[in-house]
Amino acid sequence: MSTLDTIIIDGLAFALPMFIMAIGGIFSEKSGITNLALEGLQGFGAFCGGLTAVLMLRSFEGSSQIPYYVSFIAAIAGGMIYSLIHVALCIKFRANQVISGVVVNILAVALTVFLAKRINDGVFGQPSNKFVLETSVRFSVPGLSRIPVIGAIFKNVYPFEVMIIVIAALMWFVMYRTPFGMHLRACGDNPHAADAAGINVNRVRTIAVMISGGLSAIAGMSYAYSITSNFSPDIFLGYGYLSIAALIFGNWSVLPTLGACLIFGFARSSGQALITQLGMPSSYNDLVRILPYLLTLLLLIFFSKHNNSPRALGEIYDKGKR
Repeated sequence: MSTLDTIIIDGLAFALPMFIMAIGGIFSEKSGITNLALEGLQGFGAFCGGLTAVLMLRSFEGSSQIPYYVSFIAAIAGGMIYSLIHVALCIKFRANQVISGVVVNILAVALTVFLAKRINDGVFGQPSNKFVLETSVRFSVPGLSRIPVIGAIFKNVYPFEVMIIVIAALMWFVMYRTPFGMHLRACGDNPHAADAAGINVNRVRTIAVMISGGLSAIAGMSYAYSITSNFSPDIFLGYGYLSIAALIFGNWSVLPTLGACLIFGFARSSGQALITQLGMPSSYNDLVRILPYLLTLLLLIFFSKHNNSPRALGEIYDKGKR
């Protein structure tokens, strides 16, 4: 396999989970709720999915893919339920949305590590803070994978990549082609006008935040099956913050956000390929991890002033002030 193929394959495997998490952020922020909690949502979702997977693997043969897909369902459910904390703080108690997001992230790290330790000790008899998962199976598309350069897109594909593409297309349709998507965008731009039109602003925002929780959980589970091969504190490596940077750089639009995620993904995979080509020690892989964050900093410095966020983003909605 060529170096270019490796860059494309690894770049997509990193970028697509970030993309689906960023779409979740877009849904939340298009409704008017600032969501810095994506990091915590993807981590808690991965915890729920990882726990489900290890419990089911004890009952199924090693080749069975049932635990794999059920773990994603469990992760989505866990992420959506956990997102209700952000909903309660921001909508019911009208807390500062930025602070709420930070609290949700910190709580997710502490809670999942604590629960993982207690469950491993009590159920599996092993003092550990991680759930060890098998790396996801991969497949190549016959014929298409043999095409030079472009064929790398269809080579060594994770099943979750296909899942993400399908869900992303569905979310785009919901956002721009359905009444709910129109209501959601109205709530983020002018919630008082939306309320006057008969739209239940708080309900729309609650659904939007829960969608962000479910999509972020898909990302967390994808990373657990690829980059980390387990659920552990390593799942909280800042990928949620990168996805927030991607949606800001993408101007809260789905397709430009995909471009931003691909830039971050290929920056990471290119750095790893460079280290391999130069024969540098594996310890330099840690240095490569800063490339997407450095790139994020530069992009936000030069392009953030041109962004147009939803007009009511971060504003506490008070129906009585209509």
